[in-house]
Amino acid sequence: MSLPHALLTSISEKPSSGYDLARRFDKSIGYFWHATHQQIYRELARMEEQGWVESSEVEGGRAGKKQFKVLPNGTEELRRWARESSEPNRQRDEMMVKLRADAAIGPLGLAAEFERRLQLHEQELQTYRDIEKRDFSSSLLSREDKLRYLILKAGITFEESKIQWTREALQILRE
Repeated sequence: MSLPHALLTSISEKPSSGYDLARRFDKSIGYFWHATHQQIYRELARMEEQGWVESSEVEGGRAGKKQFKVLPNGTEELRRWARESSEPNRQRDEMMVKLRADAAIGPLGLAAEFERRLQLHEQELQTYRDIEKRDFSSSLLSREDKLRYLILKAGITFEESKIQWTREALQILRE
């Protein structure tokens, strides 16, 4: 996935300023596609040059604050990109290499880092559970909400899996 397509998706959901997009990224898309605020602003400028989005000054906002909306070319680009095949991402986690190093040369004292990571995964899972309770407790969800919930459930499943795996790794590292 590319940042422009993540931004097109977010702006298609709701026209927004760069600041609002960055905040929404931190609270939603950022759980599975990270981008810094600088990257977001830089990409918005490129997207505007390509005719995918249009900005207008926000009335009553601070000077120079722009709100972006998706143009027809941007919608078509998002459709084109969404229809493309994509390969599943391969896991790239340096802790896997560290575990291999531990297996190759002997104990490296990795348990403390795995304990720290376990706490992080448990915190992330709790965040997802809180979102689930807040946003998806109703049985009457629209199609759009069901799709958003499906994305959240992928995050929940991922964190549950990482917690289970990390506990198993800790057990072996402590032997």
